[in-house]
Amino acid sequence: MTRTCLLVACCLLAGLARAQIPETIGTESLPARTPHWVWVDDLSFGNIIDGRAYLVDADAGRVLGMLSTGALFLNLELPRSYERIYSAETYYARGTRGPRTDVISIYDPKTLEPIDEIVIPAKRQAGLPMPFYTGLTDDQRFMLVYNFTPAQSVTVIDIAARKVMGEIATPGCALIYPSGARRFSMLCADGALLSVEIGDDGGEAKRVRSEAFFDPKLDPITEKGARLGSHWMFVSFDGVVHDVDFSGPAPQYATPWPILTDSERKAGWRTGGAQHVALHAQSGRLYLLMHKGAVETRKEPGTDVWVYDVATHERAQRLRLAAPAVSITVTPDATPLLLATLGDGKLEVYEAASAKHLRTVEGLGQTPLLIQTLPTGGS
Repeated sequence: MTRTCLLVACCLLAGLARAQIPETIGTESLPARTPHWVWVDDLSFGNIIDGRAYLVDADAGRVLGMLSTGALFLNLELPRSYERIYSAETYYARGTRGPRTDVISIYDPKTLEPIDEIVIPAKRQAGLPMPFYTGLTDDQRFMLVYNFTPAQSVTVIDIAARKVMGEIATPGCALIYPSGARRFSMLCADGALLSVEIGDDGGEAKRVRSEAFFDPKLDPITEKGARLGSHWMFVSFDGVVHDVDFSGPAPQYATPWPILTDSERKAGWRTGGAQHVALHAQSGRLYLLMHKGAVETRKEPGTDVWVYDVATHERAQRLRLAAPAVSITVTPDATPLLLATLGDGKLEVYEAASAKHLRTVEGLGQTPLLIQTLPTGGS
C-alpha cells in the first residue's frame, strides 16, 4: 500500500470511529427507587485502595450504578429522607502511599455524582465492612465516625453545616449504635454499654455507663446488632439473644433467650459469617445465618437461615440456602427478599418467605461483604 493510500485509509477509519461516538455525554438520573434496591459494599480486598459500592435492582437482577469510595471502604450512611448519601472514605496523596486524608464524601442518590466532601481527622477505624463504624443520630443532624488509633473516640460531624464539630473520647468502648434523637451507644470491653448524649454544639452533653449485660469471658456477643425501634438485639457465640431497650434515660435489659435447643447446640449449630444478623421490622422477625461447627468457626459461611419471632422468641422458619453465604439482609417491604453473598462478587436473591432462589446478580467487584437496604422514607 502506498503512503497516500495508507493516509486515506486511516482518515476513513478515523471518520468511522467518530461517527460511532455519541456527540453528547452527560449524567442520567435514576428512576424512582423501589424497596428491592440495595447497596452492595465491596472492600476490594485484593486492591484495598479502590473500594466500591454497587447499587443493585434485585428484582431486575442488574447493577444500576456504582460509587468509587476510596481506600478501606466499609459502609454507606443512608439518611431516612435519602436526599443524600454519606460515605467515610480514605485517600492517599500518591495512591498507595503519601499523606492520608479522611473525608465524608456526599453523593447525590439520583445521579450518584459527588456533591461535596468534609475533611475529618485521619484516624477512622477500618476493618471488615459492617454498619457500625459510622452512624447518623436519630434526628439526622449529626454523623458519627468511630476512631481507633488505638485510642478510642468518636468524631462528630454536623451534616447540614458540613463541618466537624469535635471529638468525644470513649476509652474501652467501640462502634456506634444510634439510640436516641441525639444519643449513641457503644459496646465496652467489660460487657457494659456506654451511652453518650450530644448537645446542640456537637459536644458531649451527658454520658451513662451501664452495668454489664453479658459476660465477655463466658459467652461474648457478636458486634453485629439488629435494630427494631428503640431496641437493639445482639446474639452471643453460644446462641443467646440479648435485647436492649433504649427508650428510657438508661438502657433496660430483657431476659436473654436462646435460639437453640439443647440438641441443636450439641449438634454444633451456630451463627456465623461476616454479617449474619438481619431484621424485618414489619413482621418483627429476626433472620440468622447458621452453620454447623465449633466455636472457632464463627466466621465460616452459613448454609441455612433461621427465622425467629422477636415477640414470642419462637422459631418461625428454617430456610435452606441454594449456596453458602457470609452475609445476609432482608428488604423492608411487605413481600421481602432475602439477599445473600459469599463475598465473591455475586449477590443471591431469594424469596424471604420460602427461600426460593430467584436469581444471581454478578459483577459486584471482588469482596462484597455488606448488603444495605434503602430507607423506606420519612424525614
